[in-house]
Amino acid sequence: MTGYEQEKVLRGWFAGRLPDGLFTELLDVTVDREEITVVGRIPEPDLGEDASRAERDAAIEGRVAEFRERTREERVGVAREAERRFGRKVSWGVECGGRRAMYTTVSAPAMTRLRQPERRILDTLIAGGVARSRSDALAWCVRLVGRNADTWLSDLRDSLSHVEEVRAQGPDKA
Repeated sequence: MTGYEQEKVLRGWFAGRLPDGLFTELLDVTVDREEITVVGRIPEPDLGEDASRAERDAAIEGRVAEFRERTREERVGVAREAERRFGRKVSWGVECGGRRAMYTTVSAPAMTRLRQPERRILDTLIAGGVARSRSDALAWCVRLVGRNADTWLSDLRDSLSHVEEVRAQGPDKA
């Protein structure tokens, strides 16, 4: 099964398995080797037209926290079932009022070998106060690339999905 097909299957499973009304909309179901991330939309608090930005921000923060606590048992039950079925941890997130908040996401180690020029870049980020460690600095670099190359990465993922589909249509392996 291709990565694209796997995400479709997972999205379908979660759409069918999530309790009715948990989210107003299931936004994203993404998967990698370690984790399935499920993100849904929850209703924005209704404060009226005259609410200040600070008041709206505080209300959204409160709504996100309330949702997390209120739905914990339901989400844990679904996550346990999914973890047994799909062999990956499940992380949750919500979107409310245009703000995304993630709960209990997996922080998986990614081993890499870097030559001195790359290590010096990480050390510069540490010295500049951007990161606390080389691990933090590398994660910062990955987020920066992800933000600045989003279209390119999306095109690459689409191409890989197509390659997987074509490969799956080929003759059986001996």
